Amino acid sequence: MIPVSCWLIQSMGVSQDLAIKIAFGTSLLVILPTAISGSWRHNKEQAIRWKPALVLGSCALVGALVGATLAAHLPGEMLEKGFGGFVLAIALWMGLRILPRFKKEGAEPRENLGLAAACGFPIGMVTGLTGLGGGVLIVPVLVLGLNFPMHVAVGTSVASIILASLGGIVGYVVNGLGVPGLLPHSIGYINLPIWLCLAATSIPLAQVGARAAHALPARPLRYIFIAFLVYAGLEMMGVF
Repeated sequence: MIPVSCWLIQSMGVSQDLAIKIAFGTSLLVILPTAISGSWRHNKEQAIRWKPALVLGSCALVGALVGATLAAHLPGEMLEKGFGGFVLAIALWMGLRILPRFKKEGAEPRENLGLAAACGFPIGMVTGLTGLGGGVLIVPVLVLGLNFPMHVAVGTSVASIILASLGGIVGYVVNGLGVPGLLPHSIGYINLPIWLCLAATSIPLAQVGARAAHALPARPLRYIFIAFLVYAGLEMMGVF
């Protein structure tokens, strides 16, 4: 969503510096209703652990507000390259940790709320700095740190993202108010027409995605997740 939005906004004559920030802010506003929609489906599948989701999400909300404020004062090119490098690093981490020698056989899931809280703020910072909902970090934390099954990690992550995206949205709105050169019908760094077009398709498709996640075995789901991260990272770094 972010790379396509960024290219679209630049094609409208907006500078790279503004385009990436509008893409980040608008993406987070799309993520909010999408995460609510996805959480409803995952909850029906009993795949959300609400205590870790609320603790991690609350801390991520504060971190996202700080991260969005910082992003608003960084050069756009730095944000683009940083975004691409970040998701590639996460893909590498997940790829290495799913190899058999790293896997903890028979490990039981645990609800370590202290770890969830400690991870929430930095994950929120990344959410604000990259416009991502935070799932690329929350899922690995839940799988590798708390031993959650992949399906439960995905569902709990989606619930946490509701709060994380809220913090980022506020940050991009407040820091973008009064900035010259924004597109018409923008509230800070969030453009409402672009948001409407993206949300109209992503919200119903979140239902499809949640159903597909529960229909797939856990290992192929991990491979799909990693492949997506690699593609997105290379795309933002200009490889394609």
